[in-house]
Amino acid sequence: MNIGLERVDNHKGISVKALLDSGATGMFVDKKFVEKNGFKLEKLERPVRIQNMNRTENSGRLVTYEIKVNMYYQEHVERMKLDVCDLGRTEVILGMLWLTIHNPEINWETKEINMTKCPALCEKNREKKEKRELRKRRGEQEEKEAIR
Repeated sequence: MNIGLERVDNHKGISVKALLDSGATGMFVDKKFVEKNGFKLEKLERPVRIQNMNRTENSGRLVTYEIKVNMYYQEHVERMKLDVCDLGRTEVILGMLWLTIHNPEINWETKEINMTKCPALCEKNREKKEKRELRKRRGEQEEKEAIR
């Protein structure tokens, strides 16, 4: 699924492919992707051991950092934390935790994903985004009028 990730420090956004994975327990982002795009790393209080799908230990051994991002998909907006680890060619994995919270409607035949069952917090995040964009547009309009 194509999603947008926005850095919370400077609101710079990037499009990324996310893998929905009911076999993954958490939400993960690839270490190389994080470094390439300058996301701010936050150290975890306690490292977390993770395993690959085949039950082997992940090459990164322990997850020691996470990043905070705003995630966008269609009209869906949410603030989330992603654990940083080695994912190989995959950039983001949204696992069972995310799937359980949002319970998206997935049409496997047409590959459509609809976010119709999100918790109220997602709606509040969308409203905040719309207000932020409105303030930005008003500020730009005021700048244009001041220049004239």
